[in-house]
Amino acid sequence: MTTNKPKIVVLGAGYAGMMTTKRLTQQLGREEADIVLINKHNYHYQTTWLHEVAAGTINHNSARVMISDVINPNRVRLIYDEVVKVNKEEQLVELENSEISYDYLVISLGFETNTFGIKGMKNKAFAIQDIDSSRNIYDHIEYQFSKYNNEKNPDDGSLTILVGGGGFTGIEFVGELVEQVPKLCKKYDIDRNKVRIINVEAAPSILPGFNEELIDYARKSLEARGVEFREDTKIQECKKNSFVVNDGEEIPAGTIVWTGGVTGNSILGKSGFELTKGKVTVDEDLRAPEEDNIFILGDCAWVMNKEEDRPYPPNAQAAIQHAATCARNIKALLRNEPLESFIFDDKGTVASLGVSDAMGTVFSDRKIYGKSAATMKKVIDNRYVFMLGGPKLFLKKGKIRPF
Repeated sequence: MTTNKPKIVVLGAGYAGMMTTKRLTQQLGREEADIVLINKHNYHYQTTWLHEVAAGTINHNSARVMISDVINPNRVRLIYDEVVKVNKEEQLVELENSEISYDYLVISLGFETNTFGIKGMKNKAFAIQDIDSSRNIYDHIEYQFSKYNNEKNPDDGSLTILVGGGGFTGIEFVGELVEQVPKLCKKYDIDRNKVRIINVEAAPSILPGFNEELIDYARKSLEARGVEFREDTKIQECKKNSFVVNDGEEIPAGTIVWTGGVTGNSILGKSGFELTKGKVTVDEDLRAPEEDNIFILGDCAWVMNKEEDRPYPPNAQAAIQHAATCARNIKALLRNEPLESFIFDDKGTVASLGVSDAMGTVFSDRKIYGKSAATMKKVIDNRYVFMLGGPKLFLKKGKIRPF
């Protein structure tokens, strides 16, 4: 059955896509527009929890939510298919199994791993990209422990976990590993001292962009629990069982994980959008340049902070705020009202260093550390769960376990 109502199509059920869809259902009447949400899977996953899945500290089901549990299928048409291309001229989205027209389009397709052209990294290292890739990492790590325990002459190097990239994800991942490794050692009767966790960062320091005091705290906390840092160390090549760094030195390992960078979804380039480092630099109202009816959000967008002449950080906090502005602007377009500019409300950033340790800034750059920071990290995670699905989802998926 066809209708004359305008059709809003949202591509991707990440933070920005889910929250845009939810806000649209709250702000628009049924008679104002048809809303369609398209996603590859029938579930939404918490991207910021994937490092925990990869380290095995939470079950993968804890990090994902069935879309139909929080988006009413009677209000929003849910299509589970893969986006192939956006045809802007015909206002058509090509999918793997069909196609769909739109009047208003929201592109929030998330990120892809960026290996910066490092030889072998794309094919020989694991990457924390989605639920399945994160599960594969932990399965491989546990396999290495199991294999070591069952071999007559095991290689200690097979227990080394090598993490490329000392940014936010890399540091949170090694923070989870220091929690999980002792459990695996106990399970497989392996001396903890045989297991090495090595983080390699090309920049002079881990956690670029963080305050020096916070970086020092994170480094000391993780080193005290067995993490080795190789800062100012450029990776030249990733081999099957090692990194080649600097002037040819090899760092052997049984598990290699790349966390060193992401870029916007490749659909953007295939669809003819002008890219800067893999993303679209959007206008102040979050629309693509010279496009009246296409919004680009989350990891697919550079949203400029004009005061500082640089993009706002492309994190989950920003993606959720993109969604709120985007929904209001689509409502404004439908009602012939003026659009608003995106204004980022920086609520701070907290990096987890394990179950009971963290560090970061909140409330106008106030620094927090240790258990209080770990508690705040849980509050941040739980806030999104509550925003998405209310008390019911919070009780089901919220982080309410004690330290």
